[in-house]
Amino acid sequence: MEPRPTEDRVTGRSIAKATRRAALLDAAAHLFAERGYNGVSIEDLGAAAGVSGPAVYRHFTGKPSVLSALLTGVSEDLLEGGRAVAEEASSPEAALKGLIRFQVEFALGNADVIRVQDRDLGSLAHDDERNVRSLQRSYVQVWVDELAGFLPEADRSLLRRRVHAVFGLINSTPHTAQGTRPGREVGALRELLQDMAWAALTV
Repeated sequence: MEPRPTEDRVTGRSIAKATRRAALLDAAAHLFAERGYNGVSIEDLGAAAGVSGPAVYRHFTGKPSVLSALLTGVSEDLLEGGRAVAEEASSPEAALKGLIRFQVEFALGNADVIRVQDRDLGSLAHDDERNVRSLQRSYVQVWVDELAGFLPEADRSLLRRRVHAVFGLINSTPHTAQGTRPGREVGALRELLQDMAWAALTV
């Protein structure tokens, strides 16, 4: 009789599966950003992640589910991270500065995802797109609430516009970071984005 799998074996398989799934999502972000969603096939995704095309279906039901997992996952991470920053801050000012740092770090590290979001959000299935947009609205609301705490006399609709403008500024990173070399140049760009975002929010 074959022995039952040990917890270590189960955990090992689970980790390997999660690692392959993450590799596929990383490959998808790069390929979708480079060629557009419609210009990438399942076989392309598999080859970029080092697996066969059919093996992709062990992790995703098809290319639409890859795009959904990519954009939904990022939106969930941003919302969770933004809420954590706000909850841990000692004041609205500290929260806003923390949110700016958080968004700038995300933008600097996820330029491909930002490009995919900008270009291919409309390629999602209707329910998936609605879910992503709902998550994004909730993330914006985290910022608006903290900005309202910092500027209590300001009109909320104006504050929301400021937040959207700051996202546009920070998420321009896929364009502003082109040709930027690691190290000092990235550090300078990080500081520039943070300073400009703070000025735009609080002007």
